[in-house]
Amino acid sequence: MLYSALAILAGISVFLTFMPISGWPLAVPLLLLLAIPWRPSRFAGLAVVGFLWCGWQLDQRLAQDLPPLLENHDLQVEGTIRGLPETLADGRLRFRFEINCYQEATGCHALPLTVRLNWYRQAPSLYSGERWRLRVRLKQPHGFANPGGFDYERWLLAAGIRATGYVRDKGDNQRIGTSSGYSVQAVREWLVTQLSQRLGSSSQTSLLRALGVGDRSQMSAQQWAVLRTTGTSHLLAISGLHVGLVASLIFILVRRAWGWAGLCRYWPARHAAALASIAAALVYALLSGFQVPAQRALIMISVFMLSGFASQRLSPWHIWSQALLLVLLIDPLSALTPGFWLSFGAVAAILYLSVGYQGNMSKWYRIGRLQLLLPVALLPAGWVWFQQMSIVAPLANVLAIPWVGFLVVPPLLAGLACLPLWPLASGWLLAMAAASVQLLWQGLEWFASWPGNLLYLSAITGPGLFWLVSGTVCLLASRALPAQLTGILLLAAVAFTPSPRPASGDVWMTVLDVGQGLSTVIQTRQHLLVFDTGPAFRSGFNTGEAVVVPYLHWLGYQFIDRLIISHADNDHAGGAAALLSAFSTGRVSGGEPETSGLPDVHPCRAGQRWVWDAVQFEILSPADEHDTGNNASCVLLVTAQDGRSILLPGDIERRVERRLLQQAASKLPASVILAPHQGSRTSSSVGFISAVNADLVIFSSGYLNRFGFPKADVSHRYQAIGGALLNTADEGSIQVRMRAGRPLEVNRYRQHQYFGSVPSRIAAP
Repeated sequence: MLYSALAILAGISVFLTFMPISGWPLAVPLLLLLAIPWRPSRFAGLAVVGFLWCGWQLDQRLAQDLPPLLENHDLQVEGTIRGLPETLADGRLRFRFEINCYQEATGCHALPLTVRLNWYRQAPSLYSGERWRLRVRLKQPHGFANPGGFDYERWLLAAGIRATGYVRDKGDNQRIGTSSGYSVQAVREWLVTQLSQRLGSSSQTSLLRALGVGDRSQMSAQQWAVLRTTGTSHLLAISGLHVGLVASLIFILVRRAWGWAGLCRYWPARHAAALASIAAALVYALLSGFQVPAQRALIMISVFMLSGFASQRLSPWHIWSQALLLVLLIDPLSALTPGFWLSFGAVAAILYLSVGYQGNMSKWYRIGRLQLLLPVALLPAGWVWFQQMSIVAPLANVLAIPWVGFLVVPPLLAGLACLPLWPLASGWLLAMAAASVQLLWQGLEWFASWPGNLLYLSAITGPGLFWLVSGTVCLLASRALPAQLTGILLLAAVAFTPSPRPASGDVWMTVLDVGQGLSTVIQTRQHLLVFDTGPAFRSGFNTGEAVVVPYLHWLGYQFIDRLIISHADNDHAGGAAALLSAFSTGRVSGGEPETSGLPDVHPCRAGQRWVWDAVQFEILSPADEHDTGNNASCVLLVTAQDGRSILLPGDIERRVERRLLQQAASKLPASVILAPHQGSRTSSSVGFISAVNADLVIFSSGYLNRFGFPKADVSHRYQAIGGALLNTADEGSIQVRMRAGRPLEVNRYRQHQYFGSVPSRIAAP
């Protein structure tokens, strides 16, 4: 059973990691040949089954995509609200909506589609299960596509959401009824309302909502930062630990009550307790939103309890394998989520570290050993998914796990259960849970305040991942000192292996996908420059924190030699504060230092030059402080040792373009240019484009942005000189590598594969 489960998981993982969405059936004949060698391999055959099952499921999900003809147009749709609507900090309402049809002149046409909607301004109260007729504007799933950052599109795919959009308030949005098919969600909604009414809107309430009914919408960014830093995120979201605790408590209570009532003569107490515990686990898993950790726990509990009816004693690994198989059978795309790997990985690590290693060890020694080694066992998954490791996690979890398990969850769940029957006792129990979680939170904040408590890890792929897993296995597989030392050495070698860097004289530039804005990372052999940081939004989200910082950590950097903010507009400077708080920086320059809102910003001025690792940098504009707004943009020219160059003009307009043609025409020819002002008509004059004569033109614009950038006539002007055009809205992040003696190497994040990039090459000038 174990090998079967792992084989199917391997096939699914291969598909999700390597296969292009449109071309996966081409691999089927080859896989079938591999699965039927001279000596049949069951593992390979089951891996093929997993591969094909995942491919078929993915095709089914993608078939539910929003038709392109309906994208970015007003639609009147009918459907049902699913899940718990979320009220966000900026006042908007966010919710899932299951569309049944959309209105046209000929009637309501079927459109089975689950979408994620925002309702801005004065949104009415929405409740799960209500049916609405809404005027919406939708777009296909699209998010920032960059290495190291959160993959929003992958999250939407795993969640079954095939479009996003917003409600258009034209006065014709109408509630048309309620649905009886979402009673579980109605109970969740009622419990959330009761918690908020009884405990107020304190930080403890948001944590208890997450623990009680899986509603994490009210948790703040600061709370998530504390959980991430202390490695305790798994505790304050409903996990298998909580579902197992509920099942265990119900089993004990029902078994004893059954015996006291004298019912054992009719049916064994353990059987009644087993069914009751399964029912309790099912109810709690449903109320929590039925996420992968809850599914896994429910299946394992059910298999374990039901095996008692047949008087069979199943091994823990058999139960774990059955849970894995059933989860993958229900939804193989759950393997796209970190929760899947961390949930099953944590249980597997606990089983591995506990079963067969009891010996003469005391109970407390076993618990301590498990607590210290569990973070090591989960290191590969944490490294791959988050590129970071909490140093204080083992100590923080020693406090948090028993505290949550015995002092927070029992009174919380008892209080929720008593709400409809005994409100007074419910109030006492919920107040007890709130006090307990407040004390726990103070301890977690203390751990989070330790200096250097979070270790950022650079990207790991291919051979590095193999050595990481090998080192982890060596460290855990044996108590022999040589094996453990080998494991430590392998882990240290992986941790301290530097990420790839350009050779001396070469330059690598990455234009990050930050939507409608700009952020560019330039690497030389030993130096790093960041040019702009992308926008910040009213919701508190900013691309400096969400895109640029994770990317630099993914590259393995801890220090920025120079940060240039081209000018003070939000779409270029919005993420600067977050970037400066995350990294030490040697020098900050800007085109509008007085209005940047940042400390110690040096002005960019034409004529400033420096050389890093045989790569030349020069500021071409602004000439003086009289330029303002877009025309105050720093214009940066980067020239590799072989003479090829990159031009970064910020948002300059035609007036500055004309000045550059007059004063610096000989310096303008470049192999690569970032189109000024994301392709606006205010820039990219014919004379400027001709003088630059770039082989590659990169637009940094937002998907379906409201400005319509890049403008079609601007794109046509660049195409007229024979340049290749790329847009981050289509390609995701775009990396250009200038290597001496080689053509330009261009890596596009979205190229060919859903979860990776394939390099292409453009002929050298």
